[in-house]
Amino acid sequence: MENFDASLSTYFKALLGPRDTRVKGWFLLDNYIPTFVCSIIYLLIVWLGPKYMKNRQPFFCRGILVVYNLGLTLLSLYMFYELVTAVWEGKYNFFCQGTRSAGEADMKVIRVLWWYYFSKLIEFMDTFFFILRKNYHQITVLHVYHHASMLNIWWFVMNWVPCGHSYFGATLNSFIHVLMYSYYGLSSVPSMRPYLWWKKYITQGQLLQFVLTIIQTTCGVIWPCAFPLGWLYFQIGYMISLIILFTNFYIQTYKKGASRRKEHLRDHQNGSVAAVNGHTNRFASLENNVKPRKQRKD
Repeated sequence: MENFDASLSTYFKALLGPRDTRVKGWFLLDNYIPTFVCSIIYLLIVWLGPKYMKNRQPFFCRGILVVYNLGLTLLSLYMFYELVTAVWEGKYNFFCQGTRSAGEADMKVIRVLWWYYFSKLIEFMDTFFFILRKNYHQITVLHVYHHASMLNIWWFVMNWVPCGHSYFGATLNSFIHVLMYSYYGLSSVPSMRPYLWWKKYITQGQLLQFVLTIIQTTCGVIWPCAFPLGWLYFQIGYMISLIILFTNFYIQTYKKGASRRKEHLRDHQNGSVAAVNGHTNRFASLENNVKPRKQRKD
């Protein structure tokens, strides 16, 4: 295993250059294998979890979901605040910021971005809760791709470019996660659900986040500084992949979904629906011969 680790380190050094020594010895950062293994275990649970739950009742997770989402809301708020203040104190340049040009402010950004990296491991629980509650429709290609890739990408970011221009996307994402996890936490309480109207706007905010990150990253390409161009090109490509997947999710959920609901409602109003929830109404022809019952008001 030690020989494999040494070979892996040599390969990464040849491909990406020397690692940033400021994170040497930090939890999970010295060796890529734990991050990779966690990702493989995550994918295995995504595959095997639904099979395990197939003949089991969904778990009741309301209490722990409230605590979990509250915790991630507070962590995201902390990261957003700390990143904004560090960037302000370090007088970061929006157009391009190197990784060794702001002194102590850079170290503050690095410490916060480690928490950002570690939060991607915590967020695997999003998927595990979906499996335990048998909400399989929420485990989409987008969901799995985003969760599995972010942890791995940020291991490399933390080892090679742990500050400087890397701050921007993490700052925006932390802000979006404050809104998203507070929404999820509140939606765990049934009495709060009628008052939650901003889910669609969270997705719009995520798409805006990706566009702004591309713009800011492109600035670093046009007006380069002491930040590796290869990382900027990679980030632009990754953001484009997320825009494609999130746009498809938005269209399927809010555009086509709304159209299907309107069509379904219109068909019901016209009396043309003969099946409900997959069960054929074999007594539809008798409806005129049956005396209508008075509807319950409770």
